[in-house]
Amino acid sequence: MNFKGKTVFITGGSRGIGKAIALRLAREGANIAIAAKTAEAHPKLDGTIHTAAAEIEAAGGRALALQTDIRYDDQIEASVRQAAEHFGGIDILVNNASAINLLPTEQLEAKRFDLMHGINVRGTLLVSKACIPYLKKAENPHILNLSPPLDMDPRWFGPHLAYTLSKYGMSMIILGLAEELRPHGIAANALWPRTTIATAAVQNLLGGDYLVQRSRTPDIVADAAHAIFSRSSKECTGNFFIDEEVLAQEGITDLAHYAVNPENELQKDLFVR
Repeated sequence: MNFKGKTVFITGGSRGIGKAIALRLAREGANIAIAAKTAEAHPKLDGTIHTAAAEIEAAGGRALALQTDIRYDDQIEASVRQAAEHFGGIDILVNNASAINLLPTEQLEAKRFDLMHGINVRGTLLVSKACIPYLKKAENPHILNLSPPLDMDPRWFGPHLAYTLSKYGMSMIILGLAEELRPHGIAANALWPRTTIATAAVQNLLGGDYLVQRSRTPDIVADAAHAIFSRSSKECTGNFFIDEEVLAQEGITDLAHYAVNPENELQKDLFVR
C-alpha cells in the first residue's frame, strides 16, 4: 500500500511508540496529525508536539502539531476537525495516548484511577467517535489501539487492577468497534509488544536503565503497525496483534536489530504469556 498523502491522526505521538509510528509512515509521505499534551520541553520527557512535527517533516511527511488533552471533549473535537480540514480527511487513527500506574488498589489514589480511565478508556472512545465520520469516507480506513489481548487470567488483575481495567477497556473498545464498523469497512485492531519497549514510561516509571537495556526499540511496534495498515480494512479487523507475530506473518523473523542491547535477555511485557 502507498501511504503518500494518507492522513494519520495519532494521540500521544510526541515521543515513544506514537512518534515511531508517525516517522515510519512519514517516510512514505503520509500526513501526520500529532495530538498530544506536551507543547513545551519537559525536564523528564524528551520531545514535544513541535519537535515531533519537525522530525516528521524531515522524514518526508507533512505534519500538524495539535496540543490536545484527550480528557476534554472540546479539545478532541477541535483537533480532529482541524486535522481533517488541514489535510482533507482522516484515513488512519492511532489511539496511542495512555497513562500508567501499577499501584495496588489499597494504595491507589482516586485521581490516579480517574487519570488512567479518563485517557485510556474515555479518551480513546471519544477520539474514535470524532474520527469515525471521516474514516467512513476514507479508502482502506484503520483504527489501531495500543492495547493488550484480552485475557481473563487473574494474574493480570491482582497486581495492578486499576491499570488492567483501563488497558482492557481500550481492548474492549476494539472488540466493539470492529463489529460496529464492519458494515462501513473500517478496520479496528489492537497491537501490543511481546517485550517491554524502551519508552519514557519504562525509563521513568517501571525499571530505569536496567529494564531499558532489556527492551526493544519502538521501531518494532512501528513496523508492525505499518504492516497492519497495509492490509485490507474489510478483511483485517477485530484482531489483537502481538508485534513480532505480525512481522513473522510478513516474513520478518530476525528481530535482533530491534533490541536495545542484543546481549541481554529480553523482558516480556505485561499481559503477554
